Amino acid sequence: MIENEVKKERFVLLAAVTDDGSHVAESLRELAELLLTAGAEPAGQVVQMRENIHPGTYLGKGKLEEVRETAAAFDADGVVCDDELTPAQYNNLADILEMKVMDRTMLILDIFAGRARSREGKIQVELAQLRYRSARLLGIGRSMSRLGGGIGTRGPGEKKLEMDRRLIGKRISALKEELAEVKRHRELIRGRRQEGKTKTCALVGYTNAGKSTLLNRLTGADVLAEDALFATLDPTTRELILPDGDSVLLTDTVGFIRKLPHHLVEAFKSTLEEAALADLILHVVDAGSPYMDMQMEAVYEALRDLGAGEKPVYTLFNKMDRIVFPENRLLDPNARKCFFISAKEGNGLEELLKGLSEFAAEGQILIEREIPYSKAGFLARIRTEGKLFDEEYLPRGIRIRARVPRSLYGQMNREL
Repeated sequence: MIENEVKKERFVLLAAVTDDGSHVAESLRELAELLLTAGAEPAGQVVQMRENIHPGTYLGKGKLEEVRETAAAFDADGVVCDDELTPAQYNNLADILEMKVMDRTMLILDIFAGRARSREGKIQVELAQLRYRSARLLGIGRSMSRLGGGIGTRGPGEKKLEMDRRLIGKRISALKEELAEVKRHRELIRGRRQEGKTKTCALVGYTNAGKSTLLNRLTGADVLAEDALFATLDPTTRELILPDGDSVLLTDTVGFIRKLPHHLVEAFKSTLEEAALADLILHVVDAGSPYMDMQMEAVYEALRDLGAGEKPVYTLFNKMDRIVFPENRLLDPNARKCFFISAKEGNGLEELLKGLSEFAAEGQILIEREIPYSKAGFLARIRTEGKLFDEEYLPRGIRIRARVPRSLYGQMNREL
């Protein structure tokens, strides 16, 4: 029996370091993980300490000879750079090395293309891909056939793009119109949620921190959760019933990563704004990662870019089942509260639910009283402005248990 095994592409990792180099090991480890997620394999690495990134070839021309030798030694199919290449750098590297050239942005776009499932996700990924590639048509010719096969070239159901700038521009315009339509639909749904006065919480965090696992554990959602980068792209919102009978809406958002391509941020703005418009940010952190502090700063930087930097934050140190050091070593000065949990094992979730109940009750007062039928109009206001838990119709009036704003509570005391 003959087994036909598809050979995985192999890439040499390249990095130009312009600072003290303290983050290069983690950055290359992450780049290698991105390669594995995309279905390729890392095959050696070449790092150059430079005052500035070479404007024409990314690395110095002398260092490129070492790249060529490393690629030959590992039988590599190409190279992948840890930064986004300019069109000139991309074309010059491809001409000098005579092999496939990719950068971190192309790799992330390829992973997103393979993960997108919803109509909105596919539109956003294709839009980001086209914006990225349109700037790199120079020197490739009128067609994009040079892109070839393998990772870095696929799209979510798209055809092979044999088109010039004009055709790409038309496609981008069409995708923007489709995305605007989807955005209007999302805003309509969001408006209906806000009418109910139910507070919203956005799960944000570094990719693979455990956001989807936590959503599934708390709400019973069936969101894909696996130990991989960018396992889920499409935002999912579920209602979480709290122990006191109140509820909040939990929204799972796309994970962040260092050097997140601006093409993706722009294309996914309608999705990422779920975090900017939420009442509370639930920042999920992989407490077992040796690079936890760096990942937390990357998330906060992304939140500031989205205009969500002033939102209240609860930091959830996740995967506590994997670590052995005391909890007091885990700190987040940017957070209003910190919780120590394991979404996988369910540890610490009771404290988290208690904290969410307290947040949902902020600015409101829990009441239990009987409302005369002559004042039954208050029921409609309670449903609109507060939260009605129970109502019982009695001979003299309606007995309710509800949570209402302080202003409505004062008016009811005066009139009832």
